[in-house]
Amino acid sequence: MMSPKENVVDGLPMADWTPTESRSRSWAKSFSWRFIGVVMLGGISYAITRDLEQTTIITLIFHVLRTVLYYYHERIWERIAWGKPRHPLACLPVKENLTADDYDAIARLLKRRNCLAAPDYEI
Repeated sequence: MMSPKENVVDGLPMADWTPTESRSRSWAKSFSWRFIGVVMLGGISYAITRDLEQTTIITLIFHVLRTVLYYYHERIWERIAWGKPRHPLACLPVKENLTADDYDAIARLLKRRNCLAAPDYEI
């Protein structure tokens, strides 16, 4: 169980949150999605206004704002664990020098999760 103050699961310290997606990837996704939107809104705006200047202004303002908002939306969702699969051993301690207690806690966790079960075959 997780202790709310100690950030500990099954007696093991949990690693701090690390993003699974880089900032540059989030920006690339933002721009590629916005490109599709620019083409669509530009086409719709021009079909309605028949004015290239108005179409350009509407499309640029809308999509610059949407690109920035989408980036921050993605970064916020990156921090939300809901709906993301979590590796069963993600709570193992990550540090240079493990103590005997760390090894014992790791062994207990692996055994509880059936990762140390004896194989049913011989080599």
